[in-house]
Amino acid sequence: MPRLASGLANWHGLEQTLGDDCLRISSYNLHRCIGRDGRQDAGRVAQVIKELACNVIGLQEVANQFDGGHASLQLDYLAEQTGMEAIAGHTMIRHEGNFGNGLLSRHPVVSVRQHDFSYRTREPRGALDVELDVGGTSVRVVVTHLGLRPAERRFQVSRLLKLLHDAPIGQLIVVLGDINEWLPLGRPLRWMHGMFGRAPAERSFPAWAPLLALDRVWVRPRHKLLAFTTHSSAAARDASDHLPVKALIATDLPANKRR
Repeated sequence: MPRLASGLANWHGLEQTLGDDCLRISSYNLHRCIGRDGRQDAGRVAQVIKELACNVIGLQEVANQFDGGHASLQLDYLAEQTGMEAIAGHTMIRHEGNFGNGLLSRHPVVSVRQHDFSYRTREPRGALDVELDVGGTSVRVVVTHLGLRPAERRFQVSRLLKLLHDAPIGQLIVVLGDINEWLPLGRPLRWMHGMFGRAPAERSFPAWAPLLALDRVWVRPRHKLLAFTTHSSAAARDASDHLPVKALIATDLPANKRR
């Protein structure tokens, strides 16, 4: 079973030994593309996504509110700038525009489902559930953004685990997103670890002085998760209030590449 490599140096070392059989995936809360300086600038976010060099990016807080400029349709703009396919997972649909989750992918999309995780009168939340074809391997990627209150998160994680309960045990599943869980021993984290194994944690919020590990990636089977790190370039520290996190995931790991 491969050992999990954590940190940027370990990421680069491992990535050089892996080929196309490895899924490079990221989770990034865009904060509506509003950066540290209070300006909304989708171009900065596009630069960060290019820096990530991942072939799948799960997004949260994506705003599509047309103001006369193409960049205000953020998901479409980022897809155009990066050459990736965009899949929308809006949780709020209003006259002035849409808002919510999204996915950018270089791999073929097999199917798309959306799930409502909204809790009472709180801000609508949900999950974008996408099946990808990664070199002939089916990978189920679930992108989510959990609520700010503990009761919300408990409800939403319960819904998520129920959703995945009947998935075939050998199916490759990746759950990623901003889980908004500040407590390292909080029930939502313990429940997620119970199904997927313990997910690595690196501080990602706030981007300019990270204190909290709010952005996570879980993988089942757990041994497929090879590396995890936070991307903390100068551009990433300025482009949003969250740093992106990224993971290397084996889809078909040959014996001579196991560690």
